[in-house]
Amino acid sequence: MIRIGQGIDIHRFSDDPARPLILGGVRFDDGAGLVGHSDADAVIHAIIDAIIGAAGLGDIGMLFPDDDPTLAGADSSSLLGEAMRRVHEMGWKVSNVDCTVVLERPKLAPRRAEMQERLTELVGAPVSVKATRAEGLGAIGRAEGILCVAVALIQRADEEEC
Repeated sequence: MIRIGQGIDIHRFSDDPARPLILGGVRFDDGAGLVGHSDADAVIHAIIDAIIGAAGLGDIGMLFPDDDPTLAGADSSSLLGEAMRRVHEMGWKVSNVDCTVVLERPKLAPRRAEMQERLTELVGAPVSVKATRAEGLGAIGRAEGILCVAVALIQRADEEEC
């Protein structure tokens, strides 16, 4: 049995110059960070939603509520680890994840391989990352934030590879 899940996450840029920008578990030093209760890693948040959605575990807000004070400033890589633990407990494994990040800045191409390696390590399956621009349209096109869409394919852990 296989299932597919989709995740979408969007965060605006912070005015706080000390807020780091984390995308796909990788810190970018060239630019403002994103606003959020955790580290606001939109890439990992979209991946979590895709994977847990496929497994029938709801959404990221159900597992990790943004009003939980213990999650303030949380490392999204750790949240993904916990989501993966729960998915594995249910007898699922991830076959692959595909992400598209929509942003004007920063440029992802120089760090794409690093992001893919980190995410593949965290998920335990291949993760691809692509980037595109909003071409000046809307808040993302005005470089006010970042949007990520992720799709995950999962399968029963005891079944052959897809």
